[in-house]
Amino acid sequence: MKNPIHLMPLILVAWSMQAGAADPLPSWNDTSPKKAIIAFVEKVTKEGSADFVPVPERIAVFDNDGTLWTELPEYFQGIFVNDRIKAMAPQHPEWKTEEPYASILKGDVKKALAGGEKALLDLVMATHAGMTTDEFDKQVTDWLATAKHPKTGRPFTEMVFQPMLELLDYLRANGFKTFIVSGGGIEFMRPWTEKVYGIPPEQVVGSTGGLKYELRDGKPVIVKTPSLVLNDDKEGKPVGIQRHIGRRPIFAAGNSDGDFQMLEWTTTGSGARFGLIVHHTDAERECAYDRKSPFGKLDKGLDEAPKRGWTLVNMKDDWAAIYPEKK
Repeated sequence: MKNPIHLMPLILVAWSMQAGAADPLPSWNDTSPKKAIIAFVEKVTKEGSADFVPVPERIAVFDNDGTLWTELPEYFQGIFVNDRIKAMAPQHPEWKTEEPYASILKGDVKKALAGGEKALLDLVMATHAGMTTDEFDKQVTDWLATAKHPKTGRPFTEMVFQPMLELLDYLRANGFKTFIVSGGGIEFMRPWTEKVYGIPPEQVVGSTGGLKYELRDGKPVIVKTPSLVLNDDKEGKPVGIQRHIGRRPIFAAGNSDGDFQMLEWTTTGSGARFGLIVHHTDAERECAYDRKSPFGKLDKGLDEAPKRGWTLVNMKDDWAAIYPEKK
């Protein structure tokens, strides 16, 4: 069942289609990005037009961190990993002196991640590998049920962007199939994306660890292993799209240079195409960052968007609301 957070936009879209009156994107200001989105959807769904796209080919892909929900003060999966390290520490006394775990236990995340991708991979594998996918699913679900964003106090699943929820619903109401293509872990996202975004687990593409089939107590299980199969970031995103989806999208949305290749792959195909970048410019309602941010760095994409015809969404100016109303 759809999350009530975005039932209303879908109802508005349906009424708009019947009555031609309601606004399909009510949390978007009437600026150029909103106009461009609606114009694109109308032309690719109008039968007989030169830009018409058949329903099976209406594929839309969305980054998650910083595009569909907030990504600061750090990626939410990173906060989950930190919490898991602290919960597992009593079973691992060696972590008190062994990096990067020791720094996590001391609350020094910056030092813990000083080792770069290897340090992050060590943390992820230490907290994820060896358990079954069902066990991991439950850990993620239980954590999201109680964990709060450190700045707003909201549940992480309420740190989603209302305008993007409306966009997802608007596209689906017009025959699009929506996918997440994220650098985040595929198994971390799958337990909750359907409830929050209306995107089922089979339409989630993410960084992928190893899996193996085995019997435990006579029952078949899928077990997570300490290996990385796909880093679904930068060049990995088009590869993930090809592996999991098998069609080149006609619509792609991201917010950082990690999404650049996905946008490039999408918009260089034949026919009508749409690339969208969410630019975090609203320090008061969310955050303001781009070229120098350690998370969600937007540098090349900021320069290239105008040259490539990509729509740059200025959060401060183009969005009337950022988050859904508090429950």
